[in-house]
Amino acid sequence: MSATEPIIRSRQTEKTVNGISTQVVCTEFSNYIFIVLTQYGKIGTLISVTPDSRTNDISTPMFSTKVLLGKDEPLTHVCAKNLAMFVSQEAGNRPVLLGLSLKDTSIETIKQMKEVIQSCKVW
Repeated sequence: MSATEPIIRSRQTEKTVNGISTQVVCTEFSNYIFIVLTQYGKIGTLISVTPDSRTNDISTPMFSTKVLLGKDEPLTHVCAKNLAMFVSQEAGNRPVLLGLSLKDTSIETIKQMKEVIQSCKVW
């Protein structure tokens, strides 16, 4: 690692998703990836998405989601898994800390948001 390279890598972008301005910030730490996905300009609900080491089948890893801060609702877990599983897998099965503050949680929006996250790839 060169002296000019930052210790913590971070990228951010802003895109309009289904007519709503959406900000994404992806930050890579040594042991996890931190992603903030917001349509309100704040972190919102904080969810930990962790690969489950108890599974034996490597082709379909299981993920545990846990709301650390904010409303613990079933839809939050579904959105978090959909948005963070591919990041964890691409980042060598590192845990993902996800901040979600969304006005629109439709399937189409979640698909588009995955592309926005991919555009801020730091892992």
